[in-house]
Amino acid sequence: MQNAGVRQCSIARTLDVVGEKWSLLAVRELMLGTHRFDEIVRYTGAPRDILTARLRKLEEHGLVERRQYSERPPRFEYHLTPSGKSLLPIITTLRDWGDEHLAGDDGPPVVFRHSCGADLKAEVTCAACHQPVRAQDMSVIS
Repeated sequence: MQNAGVRQCSIARTLDVVGEKWSLLAVRELMLGTHRFDEIVRYTGAPRDILTARLRKLEEHGLVERRQYSERPPRFEYHLTPSGKSLLPIITTLRDWGDEHLAGDDGPPVVFRHSCGADLKAEVTCAACHQPVRAQDMSVIS
């Protein structure tokens, strides 16, 4: 049952699927080319049972698919679907925010470089006018 006055939006629906730390860190690793469960555990620090549950949820929602790479014993790799790959701007923007606000005196722990040679910095722009998106430029239409 919905609470009266609670704003319904796609942000809440999205967070139901990917709004947990280990889910987004698993997506990060898949984007960086890590596909095997043990490697995802190593690079995220996720408890194995929790990571298993998060990967299953991502698979159920069509963001991740399992691909068998060994028959004996049966072993699987995890790969992002097109839906999962479309999270790239979110992951990039979260990283940028963390680099700017949480990096501390030593700076970001990892720097990402774009194929053009520049350090990668996300920018959210309007698809229609290509201007940067600012909170004061947005309005809600219900």
